[in-house]
Amino acid sequence: MVPAKPTDSELKPIYDELASMLGPDFALPNLYRVLGRSPAMFRAWIDFAWPLRRQASSSRKTRELMILRGAQVSKTDYEWAHHVPLALESGVTQEQIDVLFSWQESGLFSPEERAAIRLAEEVTNGPSASAECIEDLKRNFSEPEVVELVLTASFYVCVGRFLKSMDIDVEPDYQHLRPKEKA
Repeated sequence: MVPAKPTDSELKPIYDELASMLGPDFALPNLYRVLGRSPAMFRAWIDFAWPLRRQASSSRKTRELMILRGAQVSKTDYEWAHHVPLALESGVTQEQIDVLFSWQESGLFSPEERAAIRLAEEVTNGPSASAECIEDLKRNFSEPEVVELVLTASFYVCVGRFLKSMDIDVEPDYQHLRPKEKA
């Protein structure tokens, strides 16, 4: 892994960009420290991932619910642990997180959230979302939002598979956020 606060001429600009958004105490998480082994791919990752996070018109709360459900389905503890705080910041309740394993039986999710969670589940299970799922999305979201949600679900399948393939450990500060049960 590269250092948590790199000074290398290829990585420092990427780190500085992230630190300018996240604060001067920011240290690269293990995922980024592994991606940093290939600076060009790390740059491409950031250039794709961060607009999904910060520039999408769809609800951040909805996208975080999708990311958490995808992490459950794929059993990606790292992704889950890192997105629980982001989900809470975006308005997801702890109660919603606690029942996400059985979201179909819960009344805590809006029709829009249910459509998006279903999308995450279907895309994660693969090979793609069903036509019915996409039609449900189209009933609940605008065209740009549908694109963003499908991209988000698809991207986080990539994230989970990369994390697991590279055997990236959950950092000590995030260990307490690992899921307590599996989907």
